[in-house]
Amino acid sequence: MRLNSLFVALYSKSIIYKFSRARGEIAKDMIGIRNSRIGMALNVMAVAMLVAGLLVGLAIGFGVGTVGGGGERVVTVTVGGVGGGERVVTVERTVTVTVGGAATPVKLSGKIVIDGSSTVYPLTEAAAEEFMKLHRDVHITVGISGTGGGFKRFVIGETDINDASRPILKSEAETAAKNGIEWIEVPVAIDGLVVVVNPQNDWVDCITISELREIWKPDSKITRWNQIRPEWPDAPIKLYGAGPDSGTFDYFTERVVGKTKASRTDYVASEDDNVLAEGVAAEKYALGYFGYAYYHENPGRLKALKVKDDAVPGAQCVEPNDDTVSRFVYPLSRPLFIYVNKKMWNEKPALREFVIFYVENGARFAKKVGYTPMPADYYKVAAALLRAGMLDGLYGLTTVVLKNAGPH
Repeated sequence: MRLNSLFVALYSKSIIYKFSRARGEIAKDMIGIRNSRIGMALNVMAVAMLVAGLLVGLAIGFGVGTVGGGGERVVTVTVGGVGGGERVVTVERTVTVTVGGAATPVKLSGKIVIDGSSTVYPLTEAAAEEFMKLHRDVHITVGISGTGGGFKRFVIGETDINDASRPILKSEAETAAKNGIEWIEVPVAIDGLVVVVNPQNDWVDCITISELREIWKPDSKITRWNQIRPEWPDAPIKLYGAGPDSGTFDYFTERVVGKTKASRTDYVASEDDNVLAEGVAAEKYALGYFGYAYYHENPGRLKALKVKDDAVPGAQCVEPNDDTVSRFVYPLSRPLFIYVNKKMWNEKPALREFVIFYVENGARFAKKVGYTPMPADYYKVAAALLRAGMLDGLYGLTTVVLKNAGPH
C-alpha cells in the first residue's frame, strides 16, 4: 500500500506523531558545515521507523472506511542511543485529515511562477514539463536568477516557488516575515558541487580545500598555476565561478573560503551554470566550480577533480559521484530545495498538486538530470505528509547545516 493512501484511510482521526530522532555528533565541524555519515544513516533509519510506526498505527485500529470509534491515537516512533553522546531531538505534530465521502476530481488550471537557482532549475524544469503535459490548463514558468536573486522576489510575494541551492538565510527570512510571507521548505535532491578543469589539463587530478581557499579568497594573489604547486605549469589560470546572486556562490564561499560571499572578483562570474561549463570546456588553463548536473551533461568536455578536505586527519582525495555525494563523503555535498509560498499553497490547488507531484517523482527527476536522489523513503514520507497538511520539518531529514541558515 502506498504511504500516502494510509493518510486517506485515517478519515476523521486526529493523529499525533511523536518522531524522535537521534542525531549523532557531527564528524566534521569545518567552516560551519557539518557532514556526518552517522547522521545520514540515522536519518534513513528514522524514516524507516516512521513508515513502520504508521503501519503499526493502521494495524491497531485505523481501518479503511471506518469513521466511528473517535478519539485520538498515539503513534510513537523512537530511534535512540546509537553509541554514546547522541542528542535526541523530538518532533511532535498533530494532523487532522478529514475525508467526506468520495473525492471529486478537480480540473486544475492557473499559473505557477518559479524563479531561483540555476542548479535546481533542471529538476524543476523536468517536473514542470511533465506536470503541464498532464494538466494542459496549468502554465508554469521557471526562471533562473540565482538562489539569492530568486529569494529577493520570493520574500516580497512575487513568486510561488523559489528554487534554492542553499537554505534560506536569516536576513531573507527576516524580510519575508516583515512582508507576511510564510514558506514551506522542501528538500528535493542532493548535489555535489564539482571543481572542474579542461580535459587537456594533465597535471592535476586532486585539489585540497586549502588550495581552493588560497585561489578564491578575496585577497588572493594567485594568477598562475605554479603558484598553487611549483611543479604545475607556469601558465595563467582562468577562473570561472558562480555569480553573487547564486546559492552555489554562497555555499562555496562559506564552505571553502570560510565566510559567505567572501570571494575574489577577478573571475568570470555567472548565475547560469551552462555559461561556466562552456567557458571551462573552451579554455585549457581554466578552473571553475558549479553543480554536478552540469558536469554530468557535458561528458568528455570537462574533467572533474577529486577534492581532499585536508583539515581532517587522514582525509583522502574523493571523487564526486552518486555514492560519495549521497553519503556526504564528498567534501562539497549539499542538499537542494524548493521554497513554496504558504499562502499560495492554500489558495492554488494547481500549486499544491504540482509540489506533491514534484516530490512523489523526485528520485526519478533527480536521476534524469544527473543529481543524487534523497533516500527513496524520504520522497514517500514527504509527499504523504504534504498531502496530510504537515508542511514543516522536512529539512530535518537532511544532515547539512549552514551557520547562516534561517529558521527551519
